[in-house]
Amino acid sequence: MRHRVLLISSVHPSTDPRIVYKIGHSLSANYEVFCVLPNALHNSYLEKVQMISLPYFQRLTWRLAFTHPVILWKCLFLRPAIVHIFVPELIPIAFLFKLLGAKVIYEVQENLYKKFEIKRVNNSAVYKLLFGYFDQAARRKFHLILTEKSYLAQYKNLKYPAVIVQNFVSTSFVDLYSGEKNAGNTKPVFFYSGVISMERCFDTLVAALIKLREKHSEFHVHLFGPVRFSERDATQLPGYDSIKKHLTFHGYTDLRSLLPFASKSVAGIALLKPIADYQESYPTKLFEYMALNLPLITSDFPLYQDVIKNAKCGFCISPYDTDKLTSVMDWIICNPESARILGNNGRKAAVKKYNWISEEKSLFALYIKILDSKIQKI
Repeated sequence: MRHRVLLISSVHPSTDPRIVYKIGHSLSANYEVFCVLPNALHNSYLEKVQMISLPYFQRLTWRLAFTHPVILWKCLFLRPAIVHIFVPELIPIAFLFKLLGAKVIYEVQENLYKKFEIKRVNNSAVYKLLFGYFDQAARRKFHLILTEKSYLAQYKNLKYPAVIVQNFVSTSFVDLYSGEKNAGNTKPVFFYSGVISMERCFDTLVAALIKLREKHSEFHVHLFGPVRFSERDATQLPGYDSIKKHLTFHGYTDLRSLLPFASKSVAGIALLKPIADYQESYPTKLFEYMALNLPLITSDFPLYQDVIKNAKCGFCISPYDTDKLTSVMDWIICNPESARILGNNGRKAAVKKYNWISEEKSLFALYIKILDSKIQKI
């Protein structure tokens, strides 16, 4: 009989790459896995994972009132051996599962102590106070997974040593869905995946594209991810109307569907400004771009520079330097063979050093350790 595992989030989409395509898929080889996510549907990539759907609400108040009771109603009597939660709001529910005999893993995916400053919703003083209280309680009772090594500075005095499971790329998944490289393109295409916001340099990108248009009339940028500004905010950016025809906003998209667009691109963009916890956290897209043989354009943070310069796979620039961004994009367009070499370097580094396979081992080691201790106590 295989141990039963619950992976629960009230926030993440039903095709979240880390929860679904990495953790869920990996664990399903050895455990009976239930993935509990908003609007979850059967996923052909996860034949061995049972999906349980939750209602989704943006506001935390509504999630507490409606989503959390549904979690209890659908999951409480599954009697899992391990409950793995991905957002701090689920800590009270996790304590209830713990009372019923489950072991709990609390995964920290962002440093909310720093991230609250840029949150536009669910950022009241009361929520901050409650987060601090329950986060401290979880440290004393649960096993913790941290997605970044830098979070160790924040998460100290834990009951159990924290386990680092970084969000590196599953090259096997990327290869399965990426399609043919650079097939059918008649003009240079740049690629962006992730939250689209001014904090993530959309304003810098617009300014650079205006200058790029002076040299190249034919280019395009595909942007995949939720947009965190209004149409009015965009139109107020100087020159936006002149380049908006070069942009396509796809919204949040299943990774399986956006990978073919990336394969046909000349470079991947991952610029972030030095705010919140961005300087100490890897953008997951870095490693996905590398696996796709795309040269990278990213911020000149020391953490990022360590990856890009060592792998010789792209450019680290100031997130405010529109001239430099224009220059780099122009160079990539004009030097396709040199850009291809950068992309190939990134692919080699992704396979050798930044691959999910290495992180999967840490994940399995934690699960085995937890379940062994559970058996010994029984």
